[in-house]
Amino acid sequence: MSQVWPGVMSIGLTEVMDLPDFHIAHAEKIEWMIENAGWAVESVAGSSETDPPSPAYTYTIGVPAAVGWAEVAVFGLTPAASKGLLELTVETCRAGTEIPVGQELVGLLDGELRCVFALIDLERWGPMFQTALAWYRGEAPTMVQLIYPDRNGFLPYEAGFDQRLRFAQPVIGDLDG
Repeated sequence: MSQVWPGVMSIGLTEVMDLPDFHIAHAEKIEWMIENAGWAVESVAGSSETDPPSPAYTYTIGVPAAVGWAEVAVFGLTPAASKGLLELTVETCRAGTEIPVGQELVGLLDGELRCVFALIDLERWGPMFQTALAWYRGEAPTMVQLIYPDRNGFLPYEAGFDQRLRFAQPVIGDLDG
């Protein structure tokens, strides 16, 4: 062993390993996630190049077959944070809790924060969910948007909502359920 810098030792490995090619077709990745977890997530990167900027979002594929509820989309969070909320939603459904659509819900999120699941019109917003539509072979599944509060507890459609976040979490779901 040799010292690389103070306190860090090298064990002398200099040989570079050839790693296998991990390229898998996108549809196969979705299929693999559904086979292993019962459902999949698809994350879409946001863009500041558009006017207005387009938000990052993540949505599920396969939830209706897995737990008998709608597909769910979350806007404005990192893929990891979104996946956590989506897992929470799926596990809540799996446990038998009935989640209302179009009504404020307290108790799903930490700290008794409110959220809303709002029905998404896929005739209008379908182009945002191409992978899901491809999975369902063009048949539009039921999909809802999980709308969550800002740091002060305000939902995006409320007067106190932090307006700096309005592009990160657009409300595309129908709040009337």
